[in-house]
Amino acid sequence: MENFAEYMLNEKDLVAKMEIEYYLSKKQDILFDKSVVFKTEIAKLFMDFMEIEVDKNLVLTACLLCNCKKSDSPQELEKIHSYAKEGAEYLKTIGFGRRICKICEEVNRYSKSSPREKESDIVELADQFGGMLLDRVERKGFDSEEAIVLLEYRNLKDKYNRYLETFIAFVKEINEIKLGDKFKIGVFTKLKKIHDSSSDVKEFIKNIAKDFDPVVGREIEKSRKRIKEEIFNETKNPNRALFSAETTKKIMGHILTKEEKFTQNEE
Repeated sequence: MENFAEYMLNEKDLVAKMEIEYYLSKKQDILFDKSVVFKTEIAKLFMDFMEIEVDKNLVLTACLLCNCKKSDSPQELEKIHSYAKEGAEYLKTIGFGRRICKICEEVNRYSKSSPREKESDIVELADQFGGMLLDRVERKGFDSEEAIVLLEYRNLKDKYNRYLETFIAFVKEINEIKLGDKFKIGVFTKLKKIHDSSSDVKEFIKNIAKDFDPVVGREIEKSRKRIKEEIFNETKNPNRALFSAETTKKIMGHILTKEEKFTQNEE
């Protein structure tokens, strides 16, 4: 019979995975609220849009679990420094393996775990960026442009995150996508609006599955197709800022299909 860890990891559908953790949180003293789902959705968007070559199931499971021992109330400094480590230790007790526990511990840098897993860098980016977009008691949430600047020049200043530049490019491109027929809003604005209007985490999960994922998934495919056409055809849009050669190379390194890479290599 599967234990909880096997059940969670073997479930590949993200919504179903969220529902599993929802019921666990009702039985155990762990945090699973709307902010956890919000940050996990950002990680999913990033990996889907940029086609990051990692185990997506592992990353999304870690996003859902890494804050399990974080308090949803104002915390003492000591607790802020220890919750990720405590969460990793707790996850071991319910059957999770060493690697995913290490990824969860590395959601922040306080435990000084090294070397860092590559999946941890994605979890860290989604957690910090997503947290800045959400309102807190002491402040309103930042918009995505402010948040990405703070992420690069404050939160991760003098710290190496292998996906930071790619994440910056992702935010820039996602902000080009506008949702809605009459009143156009950005993807992050839409996600935050659903977050704020949902009464609890269960309703938030339901609303994401119904009103967010299908719409955004289609727009991402359109946007990725447009990026490929612009770069491959060397089209120039004077109304749209172009990436530097270095950034373009990084983007295309992630979104090119294996077939396209093979074709380029043959040429």
